Amino acid sequence: MSEYELYGKTIVITGAASGLGKAWVEGFLADGAQVVGADVNEQGLEEIAAKGALTCVTDVAREHDVEKMVAFTLQQTGSIDVLFNNAGFGTNREFLDIPEQDFEHHVAVHLFGTVYGMRYALPHMQTAGRGRIINTISRAAEICGPHNAPYSAAKAAIWAATRSIQRDFEAQDILINMLIPGPTNTAIWGRDMPQMQSAEVTYPTAKMLATLPADGPRGKVFWDQQEYEMFAR
Repeated sequence: MSEYELYGKTIVITGAASGLGKAWVEGFLADGAQVVGADVNEQGLEEIAAKGALTCVTDVAREHDVEKMVAFTLQQTGSIDVLFNNAGFGTNREFLDIPEQDFEHHVAVHLFGTVYGMRYALPHMQTAGRGRIINTISRAAEICGPHNAPYSAAKAAIWAATRSIQRDFEAQDILINMLIPGPTNTAIWGRDMPQMQSAEVTYPTAKMLATLPADGPRGKVFWDQQEYEMFAR
């Protein structure tokens, strides 16, 4: 898909009400795509709707919500060309201080939210004969720093699941890759981090992955538009 082909294509972005997702919504709208933004944050969804996005209140930890998100997209636009599984949140607790079910909720949002997105989007991409899926991950998967076990574990699992699932589609024009945004000033930190890059800086990588040609990379990780080899260090 070349840049001009973004016009009119349907791009679905979870975690779209703020941060990375919101920046990508704005970027793809400016480039002429139809964008469906999904999030649990209804106020944030109203803001991107005012800019031209279609919106769908979605808790990606709930499989039926993700199924409804895909159905809504198809009903409204007739296609799902690109899916960004991006919804997530951060943590900063020692393992023994993590509240009951909080670890499980991290896995539900990050890992299962991503799995559900692929589960319901891929059959439609198969029918259409093409599609692009981009899953947001993090170097936290390989760094495994303190106070971050749920997030690190979930992101590492997304890396493994993405690589395995992509193998099922190697003979088709369906490319599933991953994006590391890098340290970005978003709500995931729980406070303003002005020393970090703005979310808009990550849009060129998101756009590149959404517009990969049929012979493009599969099951790879990209950071600042360059391939990044996870777990190589």
